Amino acid sequence: MRILLAEDEIALARAVVKIFEKNNYSIDAVHNGEDALDYLEAGNYDAAILDIMMPKMDGITVLRRLRTGGNTMPVLMLTAKSEIDDKVLGLDSGANYYLTKPFDSKELLAAVRAITRSTTEVDTKLSIGNITLDRTTFELESPSGSVRLANKEFQMMEMLMSSPKAVVSIDSFMDHIWGYDTDTESNVVWVYISYLRKKLTALNANVKIKASRNAGYSLAVEE
Repeated sequence: MRILLAEDEIALARAVVKIFEKNNYSIDAVHNGEDALDYLEAGNYDAAILDIMMPKMDGITVLRRLRTGGNTMPVLMLTAKSEIDDKVLGLDSGANYYLTKPFDSKELLAAVRAITRSTTEVDTKLSIGNITLDRTTFELESPSGSVRLANKEFQMMEMLMSSPKAVVSIDSFMDHIWGYDTDTESNVVWVYISYLRKKLTALNANVKIKASRNAGYSLAVEE
């Protein structure tokens, strides 16, 4: 899952980024409202966390422009403005959740899980062949054992297992996990695919990661 954080307090932004990265999210941080709107309109994000009091454009304006443009992305307002009228304004402007500073990291993570949950409960486990991916523990399991995946390994495996019959392109991996404006070379995808293949082999999985030339990667169950 990819999140955009808009927070002008640099130290706080870094702390929030660490919280989410530790919990296997991809997250980009910007520090003013104009950049937030540009990123959200151009990027591939599953949710946004917006401060209200930011330079160039406040968070409420960013939110209203998103909603006016038809963007229904889940948005959490994370702000020091704690008055009831402030909360009502945020929610009435289209926010899905309103959390005030200071906050507990557990509540922040729970709030993001809540606003990104679909109307039908998301399965906490994905399965194909003899392997299962646990979205709460980040473990890849088989009858032979289990292994905890690192951040980007987990996100790549989740993308593959969410649509096991579909080919996931290298560009999709790059945009969703590393970000559309990353300086990272695309061959990093092959490196992480190699890591995942080794772990599948160690688990005696009957699932393989298949490469489709000039297209991307998909999962295949061996009979």
